[in-house]
Amino acid sequence: MNPMLNNAEYVKMFIGLLAIINPFGVIPIFISMTTDQNSAQRRKTVDTVAVAVIIILLVSLFFGDLLLELFGISIASFRVGGGILILLMAIAMLHAKTSLIRQTEEEADESIEKESVAIVPLAMPLLAGPGAISTVILEAHKSSGFAHYAIISFGIVLLGLVVWGVLRLSPWIAVRMGATGLNIFTRIMGLILAAIAVEFIASGLQGLFPILASSGS
Repeated sequence: MNPMLNNAEYVKMFIGLLAIINPFGVIPIFISMTTDQNSAQRRKTVDTVAVAVIIILLVSLFFGDLLLELFGISIASFRVGGGILILLMAIAMLHAKTSLIRQTEEEADESIEKESVAIVPLAMPLLAGPGAISTVILEAHKSSGFAHYAIISFGIVLLGLVVWGVLRLSPWIAVRMGATGLNIFTRIMGLILAAIAVEFIASGLQGLFPILASSGS
């Protein structure tokens, strides 16, 4: 059984997930997709997005292992693959762009025509996309036991509340921060994300090639 992580590790885990989800970066897309909705409909959309993000990440937390076992994927290989995926997202964020990993141009065009955009594409893949799902699965493997999963679950619920609050205040935030402010925030989150991605890749390579770990010590 892996030892319990310290508080700093869990805080780092939460900040990493927040950087990946980046609800501030979704504000312009959210506003454009809900421009025809009245206040009540927009509130319902926000509620649905937040709940969907929580459910998607909790399912990833508790059933991610089964998915890896089903495809015969080792956690070390998944760390490298997930790290590369997150790094690509980080590079796009450093350029203040929405990564094609989260949503392609075709999906964006199609989503504008949909009546309900809360689940797809807002909750998935724009917020709880491949990067966030991969991170949750990888973080779950850092320890085991009820307390570890309970803390991560609490962090996921807290992230859902952050998403809910940011989207509810999205018109106010968009006016106060403007496009430049949102882009600056996205770039900062991208920088944090790039560092986390490199750690995932390095850890995965050490698992695949133990000689790297021994040579570094």
